[in-house]
Amino acid sequence: MSKKRILISGLLLCMLLPIAQADEGMWLPYLLQLNESDMQQKGMKISAKDIYDVNHGSLKDAVVLFGGGCTGEIVSDQGLLLTNHHCGYGYIQSHSSLQHDYLTNGFWARNKNEELPNNGLSVTLLVEMKDVTAEVLNGIRNNMTENERKTIVTQNIKTIQQKATEGTHYKAVVKPIYNGNQYLLFINEVFTDIRLVGAPPSNIGKFGGDTDNWMWPRHTGDFSVFRIYCGKDGKPAPYNKDNVPYKPKKHLTISLKDTKTNDFTFVFGYPGMTQQFLTSFAVELIQNQTNPIAIDLRTQRLDIIKKYMEKDKLTRIQYSAKAAGIANGWKKWIGQNNGLQRLDVIKHKQELEQRFNQWVAENSDRQQQYGGMVEAYKAFYDQLRPIAKEVSYFMEAFYSIESIKFAWQMHGILQADSLNSQQKQQYTLRINNFFKDYNSNLDKEIFDALATAYFANAQDIPNATLDKVHKIGLTKLSNEIYSKSILLNKDKMLEIVAKDDKKALNKLKKDILFTFTIPIVEHYNTNIAPKYSNLSKQTDSLDRLWTKAMMEMQPEKTFYPDANLTLRVAYGNIKGYQPKDGMIYKHYTTIEGIMQKENPDIYDYVVEPKLKDLYKHKDYGRYANKYGELPVCFIATNHTTGGNSGSPVLNAKGELIGLNFDRCWEGTMSDIQYDVDLCRNIILDIRYCLFIIDKYANAKYLVDEMTIVQ
Repeated sequence: MSKKRILISGLLLCMLLPIAQADEGMWLPYLLQLNESDMQQKGMKISAKDIYDVNHGSLKDAVVLFGGGCTGEIVSDQGLLLTNHHCGYGYIQSHSSLQHDYLTNGFWARNKNEELPNNGLSVTLLVEMKDVTAEVLNGIRNNMTENERKTIVTQNIKTIQQKATEGTHYKAVVKPIYNGNQYLLFINEVFTDIRLVGAPPSNIGKFGGDTDNWMWPRHTGDFSVFRIYCGKDGKPAPYNKDNVPYKPKKHLTISLKDTKTNDFTFVFGYPGMTQQFLTSFAVELIQNQTNPIAIDLRTQRLDIIKKYMEKDKLTRIQYSAKAAGIANGWKKWIGQNNGLQRLDVIKHKQELEQRFNQWVAENSDRQQQYGGMVEAYKAFYDQLRPIAKEVSYFMEAFYSIESIKFAWQMHGILQADSLNSQQKQQYTLRINNFFKDYNSNLDKEIFDALATAYFANAQDIPNATLDKVHKIGLTKLSNEIYSKSILLNKDKMLEIVAKDDKKALNKLKKDILFTFTIPIVEHYNTNIAPKYSNLSKQTDSLDRLWTKAMMEMQPEKTFYPDANLTLRVAYGNIKGYQPKDGMIYKHYTTIEGIMQKENPDIYDYVVEPKLKDLYKHKDYGRYANKYGELPVCFIATNHTTGGNSGSPVLNAKGELIGLNFDRCWEGTMSDIQYDVDLCRNIILDIRYCLFIIDKYANAKYLVDEMTIVQ
């Protein structure tokens, strides 16, 4: 079957909008009436309209996309916003220094004048979502090539977005679901004046660190507090000291009531990506090639970074956010591979593909429409596999070296005969930002490890570079780069930029770091990346048709639209689980576990003295449960993924009971294959969050802003 030209026919509405019958799934809130009966049978006491309503204030008006990849919730009529500590981490770090170490000590504004602005941070509120499939596919014919189809779809989307926001301050985006079989329009309101209000110290907000990441039982106070500001007209406005707190249409009510096993819960947020329709060939690539390469290379990076962070306080501040970002994917992929292997996902996908071929063979119309698809996928992945390996080693090894990435970010200076004032400002900012969080000795050690891995495994490298490496040797090359490169001398670089020194600029063009970096990156951008991108695009039509076929072949199965960073609802119940034979995990943890994990010799397990004092005196206030315990975290069967970090977790009445922040390690394969027995989302109990704000930080004025039911 030709991969360039594949016939597409419309999908039945009932195929696209199934009714949920399991904990798996991330559902579109504007269609939640289709799930309402199932949700209410599971225990929900509100209606679908209480969750999503365009004409009246509903829960959707209190849920935001935080930055570019997390979720937050509005918890007061003054725009007060909660999200995870790890979602706000980069912004907390940007305000931190040795003099004001907010990562270590925490930060709490005592009034609105002390709240800190955050350059580049935005939050996005959904105004409305609706189906625009007919408009997007207007003009599409079955006999079109994929490029012809994309041209029309792109233009139609542009027209729809412009029309949807004409005469308003809103922004619009059209996104595909079901691999392009359906399209949705999202109209949004985007706020850009977002200020940091409070954050616990890392020994609370990141307690357990990378060791506990993706793990249960968990005792992490993973939250931070921000506030949305707007112009005096209530509309989004750039930062201005005269801006006022945003008054939302709806803010969440918080419940301090006890939770128990089997209680209904739902998560409302912006999940990033799931891949339920992957073929066996795609899973094999992930499980046996992409993940192992990334895991190995990130292990080496993390070992080096952690060694330096343990030795020096400044390095720990500089590299905390970097290490957390590296480790997050690293540990997830380890758990994901374990889960894929345990569930034997490749084998089950292969069996599904065999059944598909049999199903196609039973009907001549199916043969015409779907014949040869499995074979086409096999041929595609045979081509993709070696190129994907090159991409993995370039991104996870070569381009993960900080000096290499900095050299490429600065390479535009090579084309300049002289620098104008705007360029001077741009490069000065880039230089200062780089060296603010940079340790040359640490980076050299990573260079030695990752450059060795890159040249040992990558196949598509410029011959001139290979000859140079073989002639000089990587060790000598590394020594010369880190001892002689002007690029790695902050003062010299700032001086060159400030004085616009033409002689120095010409000399810089011959800098050893530039001459080593540029040919490899340019070769990657010119040869490898386009080849990978073009080849990947060839599967778009296959994926679209495969998704349609899978749904047609399995009418009894529930299919939700894969996550794509759009607002979704996932629901289930609070429940423990059994990770291994003989092990049973209950559904919640308490402060008792923090004290049991305490180890003053390990940074991740240091317990703050004031927290220990509050524990000693059992000074939990109204945040204790009926047993007198202070709950910290709990787990549920809600289907979540990246992007759900910070999502509100709500009870049967739609009241806030926690902040989603993680998944259990045994269930991290849920992006590809959900397992109701082991997939659990990990949630910060709202009572621990409020306890820290009130009792630990003495910021009760923030709690007083909130609407709380006992």
